[in-house]
Amino acid sequence: MTSTSAFIGRQAVLNRNQQLIGYELLFRPSGEASGVGKHTELQADTQVLVNTLNNMGTSWLIGSKLAFINIGEAMLSSEFLELLPPRRVILDISPRIVPSNELLSRARHLRSLGFGISLDDFSFESPAAAFLELANYVKLDIQHHDTNRFQMLASRLRSYPVIRIAERVETHAQFHLCKELGMDGFQGFYFAQPETLSAKVIHPSFRNTLELLNLLRMDADIRDVEQVLKRDLALSYKLLRYVNSAAAGLNTSISSFSHAVTVLGYQKLYRWLTLLLVTASDEGHAPPALQKTAVTRGRFMELLGKAHGERHDTCDNLFIIGMFSLLDVLFDMPMDNILEHLQLPDPITEALLHEKGTMSSFLKLVKACEHGQLSGVPELCAQLKLSSEQFNQAHVSALAWVEELGL
Repeated sequence: MTSTSAFIGRQAVLNRNQQLIGYELLFRPSGEASGVGKHTELQADTQVLVNTLNNMGTSWLIGSKLAFINIGEAMLSSEFLELLPPRRVILDISPRIVPSNELLSRARHLRSLGFGISLDDFSFESPAAAFLELANYVKLDIQHHDTNRFQMLASRLRSYPVIRIAERVETHAQFHLCKELGMDGFQGFYFAQPETLSAKVIHPSFRNTLELLNLLRMDADIRDVEQVLKRDLALSYKLLRYVNSAAAGLNTSISSFSHAVTVLGYQKLYRWLTLLLVTASDEGHAPPALQKTAVTRGRFMELLGKAHGERHDTCDNLFIIGMFSLLDVLFDMPMDNILEHLQLPDPITEALLHEKGTMSSFLKLVKACEHGQLSGVPELCAQLKLSSEQFNQAHVSALAWVEELGL
C-alpha cells in the first residue's frame, strides 16, 4: 500500500437519549502522516477527503445523521471543503488552531454556507475559543479535566447557544456524571466498547417480530426472512440460542440464519415467534447505538470476507462473529457464559472468546476501525491481503446497509 491509501475511522456521536445523531469521521493515510509540512499535509488531507467522498458518495448520510470531520488550519483555509455537502457536515475545529482574522472570516463564511462548526477539546483558555461565537457544538474532553473543572466548563457553557458534547467518555461513571451535568451529547469508547452496563435483558423490537410473522404467513423467500434477522441483534441471538438448544431437538450445530430457518422450518419458527411477542418491546432493549455498532460490525466483517474471497458459509460465520462480539456488553456478563447457551461452531467460539483463528483477524480489523487513531489497521489489512480500496468499500457499504435498515 502506498502513502496515498485512505482509511476511514468513525465514532458515534449520540444525543442525551443515546440516539445516534452522527459520526465523527477520521481520515488517515495508511502510511506515516507525521513530520510533514503544511503544504504536503494539505495535499494528503485533500486527496483522502476527495477520494473518500468519490468512493462513498453521501447516500449513507441518510435522514438527520451528521458527519463530524476534524479540521486543521490547512484544511480550514482550503476551498476543498466546499466539495462537502454542507447540511450534512460539522467541521470539528482543532484546539491547536490559532485564529487569525482571516481564519475567523473563513469559518464565518463556511457557517453561512450551511456547515456546522464544532470546537474540539474546548477550554476558554484555548486560542480557538475565539471561534465560540460561531460554534454550533462544543466538545469537552472528560479525560483532560478533573470533575470540578469539567463541571465548571459545562456550567459556564450553558449561557452559550451551543450543543455541549462530552467526548472520550470511557466508563459508566463518566457517562452518568456527564448526564447529571446536563450534557447534550456524548461520544467515546464507552458506547462502542463499554466497560460496564447495568444488567438487562435485550428484547427484539415489536416491529421486527411482527414483520417476521407476516413474512412467514406469506411463505416469503428465505432471504427476506434472513434480512430481518440480520438487522435485529436480539432476535438473531434468541433464535440461534433456541435452535442450538436441546429444546429444538436438533442434532446439528447451526451457525447461519438461513440454516437455522431451513432446519427449524417456517411452522416451528412461527410458533416460536408468537411466544416472543409476549416480551417483544420497543422499550427496554439495548441502547440503539450499541445495537447499531453490533449490526455494523457483522455486515462489515461479512463484506470483508467476500472481498477476501471467502466461501458463503464463512462469510455467514463472520457476520455472526461481528454481530455477537458485543453480547457481553449488552447482557453485562462474561462472553463465555453467554456462549454456553449458544453452542456455536468452534471457529466462531474461538474468535469471540480468545480472538484466535483466521476469522479473528477480521474482528480485530473491524474493532481497530472504531478507534480514533486507527492503530493497526494498515498492518491487519496487509495480513489479510486486503487493499485500502477493498477495506474502504466494505466499510462504507456496511454503513450504508445499516442506514438503509433504519437502525
